[in-house]
Amino acid sequence: HVQLVESGGGAVQAGGSLRLSCAASGNTLRSNCMGWFRQTQGDQRAGVATYNIYGAQYSDGSNTYYVDSVKGRFTISRDNARNTVYLQMNSLKPEDTAIYYCAAANVPVVAIATMTRVLREMDFPDWGRGTQVTVS
Repeated sequence: HVQLVESGGGAVQAGGSLRLSCAASGNTLRSNCMGWFRQTQGDQRAGVATYNIYGAQYSDGSNTYYVDSVKGRFTISRDNARNTVYLQMNSLKPEDTAIYYCAAANVPVVAIATMTRVLREMDFPDWGRGTQVTVS
């Protein structure tokens, strides 16, 4: 298994920024994709962004993917030496309020390239406990 620990959540005013961190340990070599998901009270967990660790590219040539609601505001990145994935969140809105979860997956490269398995919760067996983000 891969152990994931999120940090960096908190309360911020609309328009502000936060950077979430996700430290990975354990059998990290089995994962080629890291994702951030979020869940609001009463709703299902939804994908936010993904990062392909070994450079597998989506159909647009990028190794990262964002849902439309966060494009241009959020940036996912990874520090290889620290085995840590980050989610830089700028221009935060009240609707970004949620518990944010980090997850790890091993997604077939062909599925990445054809965009047939992107941010599917079922593909992510390893999850952190989440960190609360509140935007007012």
